[in-house]
Amino acid sequence: MNTELPVPDAAARAASDALCSEIRALIERNDGFLPFADYMHHVLYAPHNGYYSGGSHKIGSGGDFVTAPQLTPLFGQTLARQFADILPQTAGNLYEFGAGTGALAADIIGALPPECWDTYYIVEVSPDLRARQQALLAQKHPQLAARVRYLDRLPETFDGIIFGNEVLDAMPCERVEWRNDGLYRLGVEHSAHGLTWGARPAPPTLCEWAARLPPLPVGYRSELHPQQEAFVRTLAGKLQRGAMLWIDYGFDENEYYHPQRHMGTLIGHYRHHTVDDPFFLPGLVDWTAHVNFSGIAAAACDAGLDFIGYTTQGSFLVQAGITAALEAVGTPEGETYIRAAAACQKLLATHEMGELFKVIAFGMNIDPDWSGFRGADLSAKL
Repeated sequence: MNTELPVPDAAARAASDALCSEIRALIERNDGFLPFADYMHHVLYAPHNGYYSGGSHKIGSGGDFVTAPQLTPLFGQTLARQFADILPQTAGNLYEFGAGTGALAADIIGALPPECWDTYYIVEVSPDLRARQQALLAQKHPQLAARVRYLDRLPETFDGIIFGNEVLDAMPCERVEWRNDGLYRLGVEHSAHGLTWGARPAPPTLCEWAARLPPLPVGYRSELHPQQEAFVRTLAGKLQRGAMLWIDYGFDENEYYHPQRHMGTLIGHYRHHTVDDPFFLPGLVDWTAHVNFSGIAAAACDAGLDFIGYTTQGSFLVQAGITAALEAVGTPEGETYIRAAAACQKLLATHEMGELFKVIAFGMNIDPDWSGFRGADLSAKL
């Protein structure tokens, strides 16, 4: 183990070891090879010992990473400004996927006029995070608790706003490599030395998926995202009226599969450190891959949604009113304002989250003119 990384306690180590045993059994049942997408799904979502299904503290200064809602409530308050323009055109429902600690939900609910929304639905796969969300929302908005509901399965139809912050990047992806004799699917094998990489010729479905990409050199490794696209298509098919909005880090397809990005974008987050080895402490590391927003746009539009906009997080937040929300915090010389301004700088600056994170939105039977997309327009890149 890398001695520069924090050492897990005995309970965490035992959970990781138990998960490794489960994975070895899966590999044996699958003829000695487990596709990486299946491995990623297991280390993130396996009951009890998966990263999101286990009980470890994941988000915030004591966890593995910090998200925008953790930095400042102005992020959620600005989204609420945009949502307030859209919700009256719908039945007034909000559907948040992957609500993290509940901070984003609390900030949006606190900033939305109560009369402009009906029900705030949350879809959360982590029992630990769901408990944290419920506790936070009960503390911050006890009078509105009855209007917050959890969904264990997707409804037949959506009427309102579907959204998620850093949700798509956590979906299992396929890892592939371009070789002289074709495309290979990367996966996991095990030996006396532990879990290791393996490869098999890619099945026709992945070859067809990869054929739409620009030509790539031999030895190039990257990710394909059929699960992300299937997820978006499913939701799009259920959206009768309203909008779908995703905020995440990623690129358009040409930038994603740029020849210089020859090892892909897969990365692990562990106690505020980045990890490159996907077999390091399975179940204790959050594994993600950047989003191919061209694929997301194609999936949503092919399913019948109208394209609303695609831009950087920095541009979207500024156009949607984050500066006005910051001004309302207090006087510029005050400590509260200074802290809020520093957090906004991280959200907006091009060398921080402002440019790497993107915002993409689609609609069905609503006005396509959103304030958040009146700035930098990146749609031509998709």
